[in-house]
Amino acid sequence: MEATSVRFAGAVKSLSDVARRQGLTAPAFRSPPRLAGCERTIRWRPDGGATIAIRLRGRLWVQVLADMVDGVVAANGLQGPEADRARTALWTAVEGGGLQAA
Repeated sequence: MEATSVRFAGAVKSLSDVARRQGLTAPAFRSPPRLAGCERTIRWRPDGGATIAIRLRGRLWVQVLADMVDGVVAANGLQGPEADRARTALWTAVEGGGLQAA
């Protein structure tokens, strides 16, 4: 299944909701990245927040979801067990919401 902007918007909402429930900061998401040739980038804002930019065109949806999940983890500076817990909660959200299904 290929990534679309409609699926992307739905995933942003689901992942942001879960991140906030987990006490994490939900980064901003956009597409495409400003840097040519990049599939995903992270830009740090002066307020400490992050913007995750992900290329959708020509990529599998599961690749985009993986970049989004990892973007939330990176934006919150999570490592080790905290990162694992966050990834599990985030993947559960996109699976449960039908965002990963073919």
